Amino acid sequence: MKKLNYKDNKIKIVKNSLPKELIDFLYNYLLMKEQNLIKLLDEKYISPFETAFGFMGDNQVPDSGLCLYGDPANDTILLRLQEVIEKQTKLDLIPTYSYSRNYRRGNELRRHTDRPSCAVSATLNIGGDPWPIFIEPSGKKNKKGLEIVLKPGDLLMYQGCKLEHWREPFEGNHCIQLFLHYTQKKNMKLLYDKRPYLGLPNFFKNEQDN
Repeated sequence: MKKLNYKDNKIKIVKNSLPKELIDFLYNYLLMKEQNLIKLLDEKYISPFETAFGFMGDNQVPDSGLCLYGDPANDTILLRLQEVIEKQTKLDLIPTYSYSRNYRRGNELRRHTDRPSCAVSATLNIGGDPWPIFIEPSGKKNKKGLEIVLKPGDLLMYQGCKLEHWREPFEGNHCIQLFLHYTQKKNMKLLYDKRPYLGLPNFFKNEQDN
């Protein structure tokens, strides 16, 4: 695969973006969060409509494992890698939100583009079995796209609102990805994805602020 340049291709890969020890911590942390959420739901300690602890599956991948919006540990990584992403994109950014998903065998991520809070996005491989992501750097719809395989710690940056990205049905057992989303400073109304500050669940979003 040719070398990808964010300015020309709107895509950039940074290898080993975080120390292995931190990636290992996140991997075990997110597995533990999933195990705990399943226990809380099975024992009926929380309502299935409670999302502060995360949720099993979402609108994009209904049969996935744990999904976490704005988790404090994940949002901390959002801040930690902001400077790296600004350097690669040559943009002044503000953080919006993080989102992680524990994928399972048979999961599929259909072709899509993202909402405005994801103008500059990155997917960080946390661990599990290899699983390619496809992305179309031209911005055109329904093209073949580039197939990219990330190793734990590898970071793929892309313009989430403009470029279609997707994953074919997963043949492995599990794979954990952490998504980091930013936008340019001129869009200050989207700071923290309209939450008062980072680390808060999505029900703290001020949807009235348009």
